Amino acid sequence: MRAWRSVTAVAGAMTLAASAYAAVPATAATTVPTIHPGVQTMTNGAQCTANFVYTDGSTTYLGQAAHCSGTGGNTATDGCTSGSLPLGTKVDVLADDGTTVTGTMVYNSWLAMQKVGANDANDANACAYNDLALIAIPSADAAKVSPTVPFFGGPTGLATTGTQQGDMVYSYGNSELRLGLTQLSPKEGISLGDSAGGWTHQVYTMTPGIPGDSGSGFLTADGKALGVLSTVEVAPVPGSNNVGDLSHELTWLNGHLGQLQGSNGSPVHLVTSSTPFTPGILGVGGL
Repeated sequence: MRAWRSVTAVAGAMTLAASAYAAVPATAATTVPTIHPGVQTMTNGAQCTANFVYTDGSTTYLGQAAHCSGTGGNTATDGCTSGSLPLGTKVDVLADDGTTVTGTMVYNSWLAMQKVGANDANDANACAYNDLALIAIPSADAAKVSPTVPFFGGPTGLATTGTQQGDMVYSYGNSELRLGLTQLSPKEGISLGDSAGGWTHQVYTMTPGIPGDSGSGFLTADGKALGVLSTVEVAPVPGSNNVGDLSHELTWLNGHLGQLQGSNGSPVHLVTSSTPFTPGILGVGGL
C-alpha cells in the first residue's frame, strides 16, 4: 500500500478569472481564523487536509495534494500517468465556523506534468513525488484565511535544505476518520532521511497519517514548511509516510506558470505566519 486518494475509499462516499480572487499578505496573522492549514477539503466527495497558504500577490491559494482529485484509485500514484479531475473542479473547504467555502482547483501538478510531457527518465522523481494542487479562494472569503498552523504556529518560512536522519518534524492532520477528535491531529515525528534527489522525505510519527490526512503540511524543527503528506509505506518502517518536498514542488510550479489557471505571471510563494512556532509537548499528539 503506497498511497491513498482519500477517505472515500475507506469510509465510502462522503475559465476562472484572477480578478475574482484576492491575496492575503506575504506575512499575516489572524486571531480567530476559520480557514487555515489543517482544515478539511472535499473534492468530489474525497476528503483531504489542506497544507499551507500561498499567494502570487493577487490570489489566495490553499494547498492540497494533487492526488486528492485523482481518478485512478489508490494504486495510481505516478503523477505523469495517473488521472485527475480537471482544472476548474470545485473544492469545498470546511471552515472552523461550520461554514463551507467553495474554491476552485486551479493548479494540479499531475495534470501540469502530463501537459508539458514530464515523463522521461530525467523527470522520474518529479513524476513520483510532485504532488501539489492549489485551490483558489474567492475574494469574498480571502479575509477568512490565515496561514497559521494550528497547535504549532508557523510556518516561519520555506525549508530549502531538506532533512537529515533523526531530524524532528511536525504536522497537523485532520482526517474525518478521527470523528472530530482534534487531540489526535497534532503530530511529532522524525525524518528517516531524504531520497529521490531531495524530492521526498520519509518520516515516521507515532500516530501515522491516515486516509483523510492526505495533503497535510509538515514542518521542520524550526517551523519551516517542509512538504506535503503524499504516500504511506509498509517498508522500511511500517506506518511511515512520504512527504513531498515543498521547495521542489514550488520551484517546479513557478517554472511552469502557464499550467496555473488564471496566473498573473508572478511566482507563487508560501505565506508565512507571525505566530511563533512552538513544538508540541512530548507525548501530546506526537511521540
